[in-house]
Formats: sequence, C-alpha cells, structure tokens
Amino acid sequence: MKNKIKYLDSHTGGEPTRVILEGGPDLGSGPLSERAERLRLHFDGFRRSVIEEPRGWDALVGALLCKPYDPSCETGVLFFNNVGYLGMCGHGTIGLAVTLKSIGAINPGVFRLETTVGVVEVELLDDHRAAVRNVPSRRYRKGVNLRVAGYGTLQGDVAWGGNWFFVVKQSPLPLERKGIRELTELSLRIRAALEREGITGEGEARIDHIELCGPPSTEVADEKNFVLCPGGAFDRSPCGTGTSAKLACLAADGLLEPGDTWVQESIVGSLFEASYEYCEESSVLPTIVGSAYETARGELLFAEQDPFAKGFPKDL
Repeated sequence: MKNKIKYLDSHTGGEPTRVILEGGPDLGSGPLSERAERLRLHFDGFRRSVIEEPRGWDALVGALLCKPYDPSCETGVLFFNNVGYLGMCGHGTIGLAVTLKSIGAINPGVFRLETTVGVVEVELLDDHRAAVRNVPSRRYRKGVNLRVAGYGTLQGDVAWGGNWFFVVKQSPLPLERKGIRELTELSLRIRAALEREGITGEGEARIDHIELCGPPSTEVADEKNFVLCPGGAFDRSPCGTGTSAKLACLAADGLLEPGDTWVQESIVGSLFEASYEYCEESSVLPTIVGSAYETARGELLFAEQDPFAKGFPKDL
C-alpha cells in the first residue's frame, strides 16, 4: 500500500466513478485478464482501500488505468466495486472519458479502450458527453420462469451486456424512488432464487446483476429500470451494460430495429440513449450515450497505523 493515491471522481447519471490516476499497484505486463487476476489475488487490499468505507461507499465503482495490451488502444482499464471485479462498466466508461478529457489526456473524438472483456470504442462528444460502443451483447436464455419468495413466479431473460443480467420484463413492484428499499429486497430474492435453481449465464457464469423493467415516468423515455449491482447497491444510472443486455433482448424479439434509438430511464430519472447494430453469432453491438460530470479530485491518504487503511473488515 502506498500512502497516497491520486484520484478523480465523477458521476454518470448519478452513478459515481472513481478513476485512479496515480498510486495503483504494479501489475506487470500481459493481457488485461491476467493483470486483473493478479490484482484480485495479490492486491485486493488496494481495491478495498479506495472503494470501501471509510474512503468510499457501496455504490462507488473504481477504474484503475493501466497500459493497454492491445497497441491500438489509448489506455486499458480495470473496473471494480465493493465486492470484486467487473468485466465492463458502461457508466464508468463514460465517466472515464470525461475524466481523461479533464486531465488533458484526450480531446473530443474517438478512442479505443481495452477492458478485460474486450476492446470498446468511445467517442467523446463534448466535455461531458460520450458514446460507448460496447462489447458484443446477446441474449442467452429467453423467458426463464423463476419462483421468488413472496412474489410467486417471475419471468425474465438471461443476457450478457459486458456483465450477466437477469432481465425481468415487467417488475411486480412500481419503479418509484420511494420504493427503492423494497425493489432492492426483491432483487436480492431474485438473485438468491437464481442461485438456488442453478440458473447461470454461459459457462456457468454467475448472474450477479438484476434488472427490473417497467413503464417510464417521462415521455422522452421508452422504459424505466431498476438495476441491482453485485455488491447490493442499486445503479443510480440506467446502467450501460444493463441497457446493452436489454438491447440484445429487444433485438432478439424483433422489437427494436438496428439504428433506432432506445431511451432508457434510471430509477432516479437520468437517461441513456442507446442503439445497436448486428454483429457475429446473433449478437448485437450496442452504443450507449450519456453524460458525466466531475465531482471531486484529490489524494487518498493512508497512515501506517490506520486500522482501516484497507477498508472495513469484511464482516462489518
């Protein structure tokens, strides 16, 4: 652990991102997937120190900049949250683009970003707005019936948008801010039911994101969602990878044509604009457009005698 870590915070549609500018661990070279595993196995205290309390909080997503393995990319990034590591993060990528512009690393235009699940193209549209051309997204299973304690049988799709999602087409609860606690409890029960029934993504991958869908609260949106993230916090933004998974389902059902715009509303009312094009093996290539704003920049400090230098103990 270094005693200073430089960071820049932003929010994308209300969802926070913390980009680590200096002070991260030396993960060596090689593919990003190998470096992510090295981070998980040998430097997980770093993740905990910058994301968990008392320096972070449960909704915060971290982004560690690193040298790309793919020479066509401007930079690589490792995303992580309060419980582990993310393959891709849509809101985090928009926040990262705005951060890179803020520090003078990029100008408006297109750049390539390497993640552990593939290369994404990002177009910085202005100082606060970016379009993310995400990794290929697909629906894996359609119309899965799931018995959920207290709610009977719910139906949803299993889809990939850079993370694995269970997409419930019609939430049994109203998608209202005053009901966030109940929506969180419902989503936790859905995730527990998926684990109990052994329902997974491809290759027995754990489905760690739950997306509840319902009518929008604004005329400019097509749908509203509530997304529960792996660590138990809800996504304040419409969720970039969740919107990508939703597009894959819409495309598979013939409900949205390539190039048409889908406006996704979050539980707090923020919006993403999304569209897709077809790519190989019945997958779609989503583009997510959103806005991010810088909220803080500075240094995280770590005293040698600080008992919480690596975050709170896991049992708290």
